[in-house]
Amino acid sequence: MRTRLAKGFTLIEVLVAMAVFGVLTILAYMSLGQTLLSAEMLTERMDRLQSIQRTMRYLSNDLGTASPRPVRSELGDSYLPAVMVSASNDFALAVTHGGWGNPAGLPRSTQQRSIYLLEDGKLFRIYYNVLDSTYSNNAISTEILDGVESLEFLLIQDNGEVTNQWPPLNAQGGSADRLRPRAVEIILTLEGEGQIRRIVEVAS
Repeated sequence: MRTRLAKGFTLIEVLVAMAVFGVLTILAYMSLGQTLLSAEMLTERMDRLQSIQRTMRYLSNDLGTASPRPVRSELGDSYLPAVMVSASNDFALAVTHGGWGNPAGLPRSTQQRSIYLLEDGKLFRIYYNVLDSTYSNNAISTEILDGVESLEFLLIQDNGEVTNQWPPLNAQGGSADRLRPRAVEIILTLEGEGQIRRIVEVAS
């Protein structure tokens, strides 16, 4: 009786199987790497969008709740207007506004003075714990957005006229420091993303 010998894989078959497995492994790693790269890009984009939305929310809330409350200068010898916008200033916007929550009941106002400063493509929001600050009060500065080319404001007066400076040039007398615009158009220009515009109505 003749015995059948078990037939195994040849060397060539083994090499071919290893080559196919190697190709499939490389393809799998490439697919995984592309998936991880796409996920990272999506996360970065989402973070960017959240930063832009947060910045526009800050600006909209601060302007929408603008208060007719001038603040004393740091030297205490004069008053600064409740709302200030001018190309000659070191900052883009300064505004006294309400809406500063105080759940802990701290001995401070619920109004706040916020300043928006654009420096080297970065937008900072600065505020003090008191309205009438002095040199002894430390400012709290937070970078809220980068990649900013410009931040502009078009301010609509009660008579419907539009200006890019506040208080408006035609305002006279001490009451000019308490003036507020009827509405403000925010124009935020970002690198590689163009302009974002939003109109905010100022609460009366």
